[in-house]
Amino acid sequence: MLGAEVHAYLRSAAGDRVVRSGPFLMRFDEHVDALPFNYAIPDDDAAPTADEVAALIAAFRGRARTPRLEYVPQVAPKVEDALLEAGFTAEGRYPLLVCRPDEVVDAPVDVRVALVTDDASLWHVARVMNEAFEAPEATEHDVARLRRVLDGGGLVAAAVDGDEVVGAGQLGRPHQGVAEVAGIAVQASHRRRGIAGAVTALLTHEGAAAGIMTPFLTPADDGAARVYARVGYRKVGEALHISLR
Repeated sequence: MLGAEVHAYLRSAAGDRVVRSGPFLMRFDEHVDALPFNYAIPDDDAAPTADEVAALIAAFRGRARTPRLEYVPQVAPKVEDALLEAGFTAEGRYPLLVCRPDEVVDAPVDVRVALVTDDASLWHVARVMNEAFEAPEATEHDVARLRRVLDGGGLVAAAVDGDEVVGAGQLGRPHQGVAEVAGIAVQASHRRRGIAGAVTALLTHEGAAAGIMTPFLTPADDGAARVYARVGYRKVGEALHISLR
């Protein structure tokens, strides 16, 4: 079941920055309180008690983080009701999309799209990502996060117009052939030119050489979903983001 594989990937991608509480594995970023870097994943088929949910909340509050989960509800169908009972509300339900590398559709664009590994390029990629997602100015911590992706066997891509990085994205560190396409970002001046699709297609295609045969992503809205559909991604499930504000 792909949902279980996604859960296994998320647990692996959390690395050593994790804390367990009952049936939840929690990932914390000590440098950044942004929601995408601080969340929990439930065990498959978990049926948390009220006390276990309370302990989860306390663990997040104790680190000045918003109690939050990202997971595939089909894999742990009893979790959502327990969270709703404790006052959590859904941020969104997002389609879970996949595309095998041999099924990806080329997306030609008028800028150069390539994989990058050098620190200078990673700085530019971090800046484009942070600007696109309205995050604070990029820091060494953001570059170090991208370096960890590369060191773990993942990929980072940049779209370059002249000498300027105008688009970016990453394919996470693989776990048993599964990895997440994330951080797809394009500068405002270069949007609606197919760059996001081209970056996604490159990462998907090149992932095969890194042993990533099941890249997945969760688009934030219908517009983004259409971009990914054009390069071959198809819906196979749903991801739930849910938090307690």
